[in-house]
Amino acid sequence: MPKIQETDSISTWTRRENKLFENALASQDEDAPDRWQNIAKATGKAVEEVKAYYQLLVEDLKLIESDQVPIPNYIEHRHERADCLKRKECI
Repeated sequence: MPKIQETDSISTWTRRENKLFENALASQDEDAPDRWQNIAKATGKAVEEVKAYYQLLVEDLKLIESDQVPIPNYIEHRHERADCLKRKECI
């Protein structure tokens, strides 16, 4: 999921909305004239918001591909998640 900070054009996206966005994006041809309208309809978001979210995704991918994003320590995160589950405090 792109790193999203709430702005005038982009609200907070839930995991479900992000998944809907990904599925809609994958199913729409890049050259389709109604591509953004269809993606917006699938996500329940406005067209401009969907376009802005896509642009953030593209920027995130560029950072990842240029090795500017550190690789997460999954072992550490797994232990943190296990502790969270034990305490029943996970979000």
